[in-house]
Amino acid sequence: MTTDETARQTQLGAMAAISAYTSWGVFPLFFRLLGDVSPYIVVAHRVLWSALVVALFLYAVKRLGEITAVFKSRKSVLLLIASTIAISINWAIFVGAAGTENVLSVSFGYFMTPLVNVALGMILLGERQNKFQTAAIGLAVIAVVVQAIGLGGIPWISLALANSFAFYGYFRKTVDVGAAPGLLLETLLIAPFAVVLLMVMGPAYPMATPEAGLLIWFLLFMSGPLTAGPLILFSFGAKRLRMTTIGIFQYIAPSMHFVFAVWLLGEPLNAARMFSFVLIWISLAIFTYDSFTRQRQASRARKKVLL
Repeated sequence: MTTDETARQTQLGAMAAISAYTSWGVFPLFFRLLGDVSPYIVVAHRVLWSALVVALFLYAVKRLGEITAVFKSRKSVLLLIASTIAISINWAIFVGAAGTENVLSVSFGYFMTPLVNVALGMILLGERQNKFQTAAIGLAVIAVVVQAIGLGGIPWISLALANSFAFYGYFRKTVDVGAAPGLLLETLLIAPFAVVLLMVMGPAYPMATPEAGLLIWFLLFMSGPLTAGPLILFSFGAKRLRMTTIGIFQYIAPSMHFVFAVWLLGEPLNAARMFSFVLIWISLAIFTYDSFTRQRQASRARKKVLL
């Protein structure tokens, strides 16, 4: 691949990744429109329509065959079941929080996620952390305590979102399957439960008028493409960008959540809660600095080997 072609692929990857994270950033506004619908109903529709959209995409690009390989390994199936449970919990909490004026909690949770990933690596994989990573995790713990003081209780929404998504990433990391095929398998695994849920709770839709009913159905259908589209964009971008670059882009979504919550949705932000965000931002700055430093050191080491 020529230098010009590499640069073009990098630019395309950056555009795709930014588009994905920006889409995830506006999710709270979208799901706020469905605030009167049970989050379980929303997640059920999200599962079914996502399965349809991803299946059509994989069929179009001739990648449906990647799915059968997963079932050759019992361990892979069990890990996918675990990842399905984790992402289902994450989706339900996210949708519920977005519909009940808890977008600040969503923002805080996703700001915490990279640090929870590091902590999981230390606890579950025995990874050793350097002084920068230890300091970042320590500040994050203090930020959670301060957030609890600001809320008058433990920030369960933020902790649940951060941990469920971190565990989802941990389970998916160990399964040899692509992002889109993996999402299809996860949605297919939970689809029977989604169908049963819709059969039981379906009559409870708040459709006061035919117009409102059509709007709700349209929004529920759009939850599928809006789930699958950003994931496909993210997968495209991740293959063309360095992990450190992706690591920086992942702050786009929670930053948008924070801005929307405070300046558009008018959620209260007292001094203690604001201080908790400042602490988590400082911890992320330390974490990002350490990531860039280690990336440069690894790059220099590879150049020395080549010379």
